[in-house]
Amino acid sequence: MDHLVVPPLSIFIIALNEADRIGRTIEAVRGLSDDIVVIDSGSTDGTQAVAEKCGARVIFNAWPGYGQQKRFAEEACRHNWLLNLDADEVVPPDLATEIAALFAAGEPALDAYAMRIAEIFPGERAPHRFAYALAPVRLYRKSKGRYSPSPVHDRVDLAPDARVGKLRGTVHHFSVRSLGEQMDKLNAYSDAQADDLDKRGVTVSLPRLIAEFPANFIKAYIGRRHALRGVYGFMTAMNYAFYRYLRAAKHWERRLRRRSENGDSQKH
Repeated sequence: MDHLVVPPLSIFIIALNEADRIGRTIEAVRGLSDDIVVIDSGSTDGTQAVAEKCGARVIFNAWPGYGQQKRFAEEACRHNWLLNLDADEVVPPDLATEIAALFAAGEPALDAYAMRIAEIFPGERAPHRFAYALAPVRLYRKSKGRYSPSPVHDRVDLAPDARVGKLRGTVHHFSVRSLGEQMDKLNAYSDAQADDLDKRGVTVSLPRLIAEFPANFIKAYIGRRHALRGVYGFMTAMNYAFYRYLRAAKHWERRLRRRSENGDSQKH
C-alpha cells in the first residue's frame, strides 16, 4: 500500500496486558493511518512499550466498561473517520487494501462499513472455512456514529440517516490464548453482564437458568459450527455455554442474597 496516500483515518484499540498480541495488530494497519491510538487500562506486561514502539499513541484510562472505554478512545482520535480494532484482531493485507481504496478518491461514499470478524483457534493460521463470524460496524464517521456507552454491549450506535455498507474482507480474530485464559476472561465478563442485568431490572426466570448451559452449548456447537472444528471446537463450545450459565447464575445468586438481607433487616 506504499503507493497510496495515508487515509484521514484514526485507528483505536483498547488494551490490557496484550504485549504478546498488540504489535501484530498495529503493524498490520500502520499503512492505513497516521493516528493509531491505544487506550490502556493499566497493563503490567509492557503493552504500552510495545504499542509505542510500533508507532501508536498510548493513553491511560482506568477501566470504566467496554462502551465507555471505546467512547473515551473516540474522543482521543484526531480524524472524523474511525476504525476500531481489538488487540487480538489482525487486518489481513486484502482488507487493508480494500479500506485504503475507499479513501483513494477522497472520503468514502457511505457513513459506516461493517466487516466480517472470524475467530481463529490456536494452531490455525487463517479462519477455518466454517468459522463463526460476526459482521459489526467497525469503520465509521464519528459524526454519524458513536460506541454505545453500555459497559457490556460492544456496538456502534449510528444516526438514523447513516448510510451503511459492508466490506468484502475479513478481520482475523485470534481470541483464544488458551482455554484457561479464555475461561478467566469469560468469568470476569459474566460479572459485568450480571451487573448489567441488575441495572436494567431484568429478571432471569428459573427455567431459563436451567436451560442456559444446554441451550448455549447447542448454540455454539451446532449454530456456530464449532462441531466442524474438532476437539478445540467442542472445548470452546463448552466454555461459551458455561460462561452464559455463569451470567444467569450470578444474577440469581445476587437476587437470593438481597432477599436474605432484606429478610434479616425486617426481623430487626
